[in-house]
Amino acid sequence: MLSRTADHLYWMARYMERAENIARILDVNHRMSMMPQSRIQEEQAWGATLRIMGLEAAFHQRYAEITPDNVLEFMIFDQDNLSSIRNCLRAARENAHAVRGTLTSELWETTNGTWLKMRDFTPEAFADAGAGEFFEWVKYRSHLSRGVTIGTMLQDEALRFIRIGTFLERADNTARILDVKYQLLLPAGEVEGGAADYYQWSALLRSVSAFEVYRKVYRDLITPARVAELLLLRVDMPRSLARCMKEVYTNLQRVRNAQSAETERQAGELEATLRFGRIDDIVRGGLHNYVIRMLARTQELGNRIADDFLVPVS
Repeated sequence: MLSRTADHLYWMARYMERAENIARILDVNHRMSMMPQSRIQEEQAWGATLRIMGLEAAFHQRYAEITPDNVLEFMIFDQDNLSSIRNCLRAARENAHAVRGTLTSELWETTNGTWLKMRDFTPEAFADAGAGEFFEWVKYRSHLSRGVTIGTMLQDEALRFIRIGTFLERADNTARILDVKYQLLLPAGEVEGGAADYYQWSALLRSVSAFEVYRKVYRDLITPARVAELLLLRVDMPRSLARCMKEVYTNLQRVRNAQSAETERQAGELEATLRFGRIDDIVRGGLHNYVIRMLARTQELGNRIADDFLVPVS
């Protein structure tokens, strides 16, 4: 496959997944903001959202203070924020258009239709419809895109690059959510417990569609260590790092070329680290440090994939 085609497929998938991930984070924060909390707690929660996406500095260049309305406008509609939901869906559509002949007509129409609908959304329409309804729409369109991809695309290299992009983006997002929220919800020396604590950890799980999965797997109180285990090491959890890296490694094996052996090896090593990891060892060594290492390795893997398969960055 031409590297330019692979590049467009890979980034089409990453941007669609990113839009869904942002919608998930914003939705949970918006719901949690309805609970009684101080101004400082509210600012910490919305500031954490910006840190998850690595956009805190960019936000402060445009807004004087962190408020729910400011963060929502910045993360949904801001045309100068390349990671806003609007720009993610636009970029997904542009990449799909560039390889329209490689996609099935159903996938193209789904991606194009999502952007056309998003283009008509305004902050005023968002306020009228309600935040929850909008976020559910974004998640639904991402789910629809993913389902149409699996249900209509030939099982060839094109599909493999779409899957690699999807799961690399998802792994990065899950790691960022866990790291930032874990530090926010369990500061040094604080003991978990209580109703407010339960709702906070439940919200974290719901942000990655893991609340019902947690109940099915553990059938017990929500504890930080088990949340971390579920989101890092459970290969049967769809949005865990272990699952994402298994998918990336498997799909890399299907598209290997003459120069990708080291990239494949590193992906396999990362997948094995997660598959055989133990949460007690991770917590004992510091979850933050562990996740930071995972993020760095994931980013390095993405860079290697770009070098081996995609269009070089000029």
